[in-house]
Amino acid sequence: MAASTLAEVAKLAGVSPATASRVLNGSARTPGAGIAERVRQAAESLGYVANAQAQALAKSSTGLIGLIVHDIADPYFSAIARGVQSAARQERRMVLLATTDGTPAGEKEAAAAFAARRADAIVIAGSRSTRAEDSAANGELAAELERYCRNGGRLGVVGQGIIGLPETEGYRTLPVPNEELARGLAAELAAAHTGPFVIVAGPDGLATSDERVRGFQRGLAEAGREPAEVLHTAFSRNGGFDAGTQLAGRPGDRGGRPCIFAGNDVMAIGIVAALRERGLSVPGEAAVAGFDDIEWLRDFRPELSTVGLPLEEIGRRVTLGALSDLPAEDDAASGITGTVRLRRSTETA
Repeated sequence: MAASTLAEVAKLAGVSPATASRVLNGSARTPGAGIAERVRQAAESLGYVANAQAQALAKSSTGLIGLIVHDIADPYFSAIARGVQSAARQERRMVLLATTDGTPAGEKEAAAAFAARRADAIVIAGSRSTRAEDSAANGELAAELERYCRNGGRLGVVGQGIIGLPETEGYRTLPVPNEELARGLAAELAAAHTGPFVIVAGPDGLATSDERVRGFQRGLAEAGREPAEVLHTAFSRNGGFDAGTQLAGRPGDRGGRPCIFAGNDVMAIGIVAALRERGLSVPGEAAVAGFDDIEWLRDFRPELSTVGLPLEEIGRRVTLGALSDLPAEDDAASGITGTVRLRRSTETA
């Protein structure tokens, strides 16, 4: 059976098609309550389904939020995505998802696609890259997002601001205190561990990883300890496994039991797996700590020391902040904090 048309609804309700459209497609200009109710009853009796594109034109809104993450399979990003979805549901919007493998070129492509679909807001969760090879792509991403905001789009970014993107109306950044939290973790670990420290970090130039490395080294220095050795690898579980294999293959007695700080929890999981494969125990022969407190850790043994971040709340706040008309300092996107959580993986006895 053919779908009912707006003209048929208007005829049954005894109004013009323009009036029927204003009622059913969400225009701010609506007729009186009696007329509106008559149109809705006519639409219901005919089984009319409103056209989403027509609603978007009438309201200057598509009801869509574009979410850009590095890897939705990573529990860090999936937790943030849950928070974005929660805020979108609260604001009666739908979420479109794009993954980019962590490249600014991929983010630019996704942002352009969301802008072309007239998304009300774009949310970006992922580290910035300061590597020279990403310079051109950073510029293209900034230009794309500047056009989007200039044309009325809203932008929310988790962590560091978009490189090269000036302050623009509708653009909000939700900072994450990576450096200060890593500093606090180092201070607590340094108070309990006498052996050497090793940092397993992401690629040099990955801003989130770099912030955590700086903070951890700072905490060690303030505790009067030598700087940690830094190993750079992929910012992933497999990267952690590769680094763990390298560490496990070293000769023993290199200054005592090492304490290994991984730049994120999935790297820490990979490190522990590699050490176990080589017959080394955690925390018996090496202490291991991570960062983020992802959901996977609920079933991981030994319980992993880490820095807890409210990941779902971060997703919720950055989304509400992007949609808010309040000044940045007053909106829902302020006040993110984290907590150092020492557990079994770094116990000393």
